[in-house]
Amino acid sequence: MRIIAIMNQKGGVGKTTSSVNIAAGLARLGKRVCLIDLDSQGNSSSHLGIDINQGMQTIYQVFSGERKLVETRQLVKSNLWVVPANIDLAAVEVELVDAQGREFILKQALEQFAREERDKPLDYVIMDCPPALNTVTINALTAATEILIPVQPHYLSLQGLSRLLETTALIKRRLNRNLIITGMMLCLYETGTRLAADVTDDLMRFLEESDPQAPWANAKVFNSRIRRNIRLAEAPSYAQSIFEYAPDSTGAHDYGNLVQEVLACAKNQHNPLSSAA
Repeated sequence: MRIIAIMNQKGGVGKTTSSVNIAAGLARLGKRVCLIDLDSQGNSSSHLGIDINQGMQTIYQVFSGERKLVETRQLVKSNLWVVPANIDLAAVEVELVDAQGREFILKQALEQFAREERDKPLDYVIMDCPPALNTVTINALTAATEILIPVQPHYLSLQGLSRLLETTALIKRRLNRNLIITGMMLCLYETGTRLAADVTDDLMRFLEESDPQAPWANAKVFNSRIRRNIRLAEAPSYAQSIFEYAPDSTGAHDYGNLVQEVLACAKNQHNPLSSAA
């Protein structure tokens, strides 16, 4: 089971759009996928048609110890489950401030899930992380086997990337030695612009010159560019992935190619749940 955190502390870079469409793309290829919404805004949940409201069973109940993951997931499409989130999740930061082992809550919940579902295991867990480096994000990084980072090809996006990379290095040293960054996805890409090409070159050069011990040492910039496409912006209002809403659009084409690249990525790290499953 590959456990993928999709994260960037900068908002508006295509994180939720990528989480939903990568999860949906994997599911339509026959993979058993669970998308965990870790953002209190619940955008991934609503994107796939879940009516988020207070009182529903969400990932918050997992963090509070009231429910197991298997009790909060909802089947939304064939092969695709969602563990939803709502505004209740915002309370986690305060409620767990003194909790012992608070960084491992999600990891332990996934380990329990793998044991209970060993007869019908998941192939992928996709985690849509919040645009902040908080307790929930640290839980995701501690539980993950790998990270995908959506990046908008602007220089301000690259400046914010350094802090994110520092955080992953810290998590790898202290909490999750198996953590790696698999790749970076260029989203909201404007084909033919000099800026996009220059930023892409800078990003690739940085990865080529990385410390071989860093979590991003073997990361790649995915060849698939997620171009600006109005259909991607419209799809959430119809509670559909891009593959359902506009299967012939450039957005569906781009995410389809990206899913193939994700599938092809070598899993060169130990899966911490392999013994649990």
